[in-house]
Amino acid sequence: TDREWNMSSAYERREDWPGDQDGKRNGPSGGEEVSQYDGPPGMDPDGIIESNWDEVVDSFDAMDLKEPLLRGIYAYGFEKPSAIQQRAIMPCVKKHDVIAQAQSGTGKTATFSISILQQIDTSIRECQALILAPTRELAQQIQKVVIALGDFMSAQCHACIGGTNVREDIRKLEMGVHVVVGTPGRVFDMINRRALRTNSIKIFVLDEADEMLSRGFKDQIHDVFRTLNNEVQVILLSATMPADVLEVTSCFMRKPIRILVKKEELTLEGIKQFFVNVEKEEWKMDTLCDLYDTLSITQAVIFCNTRRKVDWLTESMH
Repeated sequence: TDREWNMSSAYERREDWPGDQDGKRNGPSGGEEVSQYDGPPGMDPDGIIESNWDEVVDSFDAMDLKEPLLRGIYAYGFEKPSAIQQRAIMPCVKKHDVIAQAQSGTGKTATFSISILQQIDTSIRECQALILAPTRELAQQIQKVVIALGDFMSAQCHACIGGTNVREDIRKLEMGVHVVVGTPGRVFDMINRRALRTNSIKIFVLDEADEMLSRGFKDQIHDVFRTLNNEVQVILLSATMPADVLEVTSCFMRKPIRILVKKEELTLEGIKQFFVNVEKEEWKMDTLCDLYDTLSITQAVIFCNTRRKVDWLTESMH
């Protein structure tokens, strides 16, 4: 059954998107200019959120986590929590709705994975946490992190993603898993097929929310959310805070804790960063070769902005 929300407060979860009264879930994209939607207090469109949580816990031991979970954290290779982990794990564990603004590579996946593993009861073979991600690759990466950190807890995590066998998804879900991670379309399909039961889900995570919304998943995210119980905890992570992300926070969350990891806190210790300004596209290959001649590089990852360029560069560097 559909939820009935109290719409008297900007922080109360609402059943539908702000916008026209014709029954469509349209939000800012349904007639309003995106720039007109201001979002809840403490957040500005296309800007940064204002933190309202000051507690910083600088060691995993001080977080009062389950002993098997701590073993998994240290076995995974973590020694000290990153900036986002120091700030966001505790409010998540304390069952607050949380908005965290952090870039990729900051340890955000482990942040919500640790929070989930601390709260689930592995003796109950039901899905207790649902994570949505924008891509199949990210969903699979999250699954691996959850399984690794939860290794000593025997935590079961399944990835529901497009391009895989639907029957296998159904079989795994009917056997019972503690955590499900997936892309919005496949997850909603599994809910519709009644393979994924949502009555025991107590944590709902939206990872890379800005990326999910930019890919057109707004309605599917909303449809998934409507199947969850009223008291579900919502954790949202996003590198940017455009208007459509603010809209989701207003619709889904109650009095959220807001956490911003400042850019100056993101740089990893011991990492030297620099850039080379290359004025013409055709000069890039020679510049890259010069870097390899100049620097002692044993291993490297090169990112390109298109698949075609990746293929061309691979051939050119042979």
